[in-house]
Amino acid sequence: MAITTVMVGIAAGIGGMALGLLLRFVQHVTYGYSLHAIIGDESFLQGVSASSPLQRVAALFVCGIVAGVGWWAVYRFGSPLISISKAVEARGPEMPFFTTVSHTVLQIVTVGMGSPLGREVAPREVGAVLATRLSSWAGLKPESRRILIACGAGAGLAAVYNVPLGGALFTLEVLLGTFSLSALIPALVTSVIGALVAWIGLGNQRQYAFPYLAISPSLVVWSVVSGPLFGLAAHWFVWATRAARSHAPRDRRLILWCLTVFPVIGLLAVPFPQLLGNGKSLTQLLLESELGITLAVTLVVLRILVTLGALYAGAEGGLLTPGLTIGALLGTMGGALWNHLWPSAPLGAFAIVGGAAFLASSMKMPLTAIVLVIEFTRVDHDFLIPTCLAVAGSISVSYLLAERNRTALEASPLAKTP
Repeated sequence: MAITTVMVGIAAGIGGMALGLLLRFVQHVTYGYSLHAIIGDESFLQGVSASSPLQRVAALFVCGIVAGVGWWAVYRFGSPLISISKAVEARGPEMPFFTTVSHTVLQIVTVGMGSPLGREVAPREVGAVLATRLSSWAGLKPESRRILIACGAGAGLAAVYNVPLGGALFTLEVLLGTFSLSALIPALVTSVIGALVAWIGLGNQRQYAFPYLAISPSLVVWSVVSGPLFGLAAHWFVWATRAARSHAPRDRRLILWCLTVFPVIGLLAVPFPQLLGNGKSLTQLLLESELGITLAVTLVVLRILVTLGALYAGAEGGLLTPGLTIGALLGTMGGALWNHLWPSAPLGAFAIVGGAAFLASSMKMPLTAIVLVIEFTRVDHDFLIPTCLAVAGSISVSYLLAERNRTALEASPLAKTP
């Protein structure tokens, strides 16, 4: 078990590093920036902004072809995809290796070309499928195998984002739902090893860099007031994304839908290049307090629409970074209004708290969301106070709304039909 745990961490780190490098390569080639350095100072948004309008539309048209044909081929010729959550269930089915790898590569390539979905599912799936192979070869017991599959997913997340503690918490809080020592120890070991291995190719860098921000009484009060509102917004977002995914085609219509939706996203990116990609560069602007309130309002509406459109068309990807971006946009908007009543905090501070509060409820992971935002930004320790308060309010409202919906569904006449 100990040897396999170390091997899973190394494998997930290599997989996450490879996918991270592939993402940057696709981004640089697609938009023709910093071709001499895959790891450079020029951001994706800077590269997209420097490209011509025709290049943006053409890139998204090609992205639509890749997404449509690629996922149609996966569904048509590959084995049925098994999610990580299914794989870590007791006696859960095994993730198919080649189909899962193809699925992850498609996610990374399309996000690199401008798909508005997140990249974080791909390294998690690679880490999980590699852990599946390693634990099978080691002949581990089913429970140990289940734990290591979850640990592989968390280590993949830790590798691609350089978040060792966040990766471990994701494994425990989201995938396994336990903090027992039998799960805690391998989760920490694999995530730390995964992050360390990824430093070889991706470097030891934080995801977001910005000037020093300090908390204030105004920000603390705002976090208490606004937390429930983020929970309400996140609850609606979860419902909308689930509805979009439930209607996504998996037959030949997938090609047609992707060829329709992605060129439209490319047209929207002509005046709003911030819409392309998973939202990381846009969040960077928000944390630097460099986005005006009018543009933030416009972008939050368009960002939600393009995310839902991509999911409805049948594209795949994560919602972690897109959710963080939407929360940061909402936080910026709320902070701008709040500063008229009680001015004292830069908009970047509101963006951090808003991003964490929205992410906590949209992905049902309050502890992981707090730690991820802290590791993403490496913001001052004092930000734990407003962040935790906002997350508590957000997750409380999200839970109450989910319970209300469950109760209403159980009371429905359809639920009582034999």
